[in-house]
Amino acid sequence: MAGRRRGTAARRRRAARLKAVAAGGGLALVLLAVFWSAVWPYITGALVLGGVGAAGWWLWRTDRLVRGRDRLWRQEEAVKAGHRTLAKVDAMTGTEFEDLVASLCRRDGCTQVRRVGGANDNGADVVGRLPDGRSVVIQCKRYAPTSTIASRELRDLLGAKVHFAADLAVFVTTTRFSRPSEKFALQHGILAVHRDHLGLWNNGASLLSLSEVNGQGQGDSRHRARWKQAYEK
Repeated sequence: MAGRRRGTAARRRRAARLKAVAAGGGLALVLLAVFWSAVWPYITGALVLGGVGAAGWWLWRTDRLVRGRDRLWRQEEAVKAGHRTLAKVDAMTGTEFEDLVASLCRRDGCTQVRRVGGANDNGADVVGRLPDGRSVVIQCKRYAPTSTIASRELRDLLGAKVHFAADLAVFVTTTRFSRPSEKFALQHGILAVHRDHLGLWNNGASLLSLSEVNGQGQGDSRHRARWKQAYEK
């Protein structure tokens, strides 16, 4: 008997709550109907302002994305078309040269390419992944054509390869390698891209195709003599 009384009391309380909710909802509808003419302009204005703000943010965001993609597209297209001569490359800043090398990597199908050059770069200027999935670390040196890359600079790159746990180390320069540095690169599996090979890469040859001629292309003593005549004026 006591259990039935408790059940009946619980049902009455639930019914009372439902009636209160229904009454409150009805009152809200009545008040909204009475005051709608006074409040609807504010509600409409708030909705319009919210819509305009959202549309403005979307347009601003879209504009930034489009502009960024357009700059990247133009840069990549310029690289593909070989618009940059080596003379223009010589006039670049170090950062611009690193950006060029990164763009050439992307053109060749490399992924996750990013420029990391700067203070505390641990000997790397560009890192990424080759089309075959191997990781690569690149050191970029935009030097005058009359300069020569010494072995110590390749040793620094070898340290960067270990630091970044890279599969391949690449040294790209606008000048030439000394004989000892060229030998060092071959001994330690470093792809040494000198000025002449950079010209090939810039004009459409792929980075990996240059590995087939690594350690070649700098010529004999007569070639070096012509090099000096061309650049040491």
